[in-house]
Amino acid sequence: MSNEFADFTEAVSRKTSVAQPAEGKALNRVTVLGGGADARLIAALCLSESATVSLFSAYGAELEQLRSGGGIALRGAGPVGSYQIDREGVPSIQTTAELDHAVAGADVIFLTGPVHKQRTYAMVLADHLSDGQVLVLAPGRSLGALEAAWFLRIGGCKADITIVETQGLPFFISESGAQLNLSQCLPVPAATLPSGRTHVIAQLQRYLPNITPVESVLQSGFADGSALVEIPALLINGPAVGDGSVDVPMGGQPLAENETFASLIGAEQHSVISQLAEERLQVARHFGMRNLPDAQQWIALHAGAARGDGSRRIPGREASAEILRDGVIGSLVPLLTAAAITNTPTPMTQAMVTLVSSVLGVDVAAAGRRLNTIGISANDIDTARKAMDKIASGDR
Repeated sequence: MSNEFADFTEAVSRKTSVAQPAEGKALNRVTVLGGGADARLIAALCLSESATVSLFSAYGAELEQLRSGGGIALRGAGPVGSYQIDREGVPSIQTTAELDHAVAGADVIFLTGPVHKQRTYAMVLADHLSDGQVLVLAPGRSLGALEAAWFLRIGGCKADITIVETQGLPFFISESGAQLNLSQCLPVPAATLPSGRTHVIAQLQRYLPNITPVESVLQSGFADGSALVEIPALLINGPAVGDGSVDVPMGGQPLAENETFASLIGAEQHSVISQLAEERLQVARHFGMRNLPDAQQWIALHAGAARGDGSRRIPGREASAEILRDGVIGSLVPLLTAAAITNTPTPMTQAMVTLVSSVLGVDVAAAGRRLNTIGISANDIDTARKAMDKIASGDR
């Protein structure tokens, strides 16, 4: 274990004397970082619960689009309504391009968007966080909290904060201009770093009612089955491979309500997902992680219902490419690096990484989240597991 990681482990796991948010304290001041659909959803959900909400984006086009639209409209499931932006005298989401202003005084900060943006934000946030604040990765994917803690440490953060890693949002989202159409998601695991601060998760359920606390960020990280469902569903289709769509008689037209993400998964895709799931479960067992979902539970969580309530719409080409990139960077590559330490064969996971890189025309794995990029350079499972356990547990 490198000296840098040893220092990091010591800093993160040290018992603190600073008071964290008390069990009865409401997280009323919210900042959301990012301007994508997930950020807008979280901002609207928090405003619906009477929070004071700021939304930060470094992109002028995102802010201009939000401001010119006048608000965020939620339709379908959830708190249906229109949520104002930058309005005086009425509850509204306040937008800003000043990160220090957005973060100062916030009780909870939601870090949204793809993995590469989360990394950038973590580095920049290091100088601006204060004791007692809560940083939520939504979603954190595999080992996201460990990576965020590492980048905050490298950036010089000294504040005693709580990092929360969630593995999803309360709703599937499909965009239609300024309107977000929502469909209910199943419960997702969430954990704190340091562990043992489950009261923070209880407070966050006000905004994210489907998060369920698990023991540590190692468990929530290995419970991330997003990529093993999404990548086969989006890539493995065509005349030689069946899917799960409803059979349409010759001359008939498929109904729009039957064209869901779940319809992309037939017997062949299910077989691939099951093999990917088994590889993930085998690696997780080496790190002492059990009681994780199985393939069918992961499919239900990430593909949604076949139709109607709880279904997930099929994303467009651009959104699909982003899903593939994030899946490799934030889910599959972390598993491969953990598997290398445990000497666990993961041929199907590697095949998916190679396939995505070929389809996107770029070596996506090169940007993947790796243990050695957060200082875990151990060559044996015992050393790596002890280091990761110490961070995740807070040495409690």
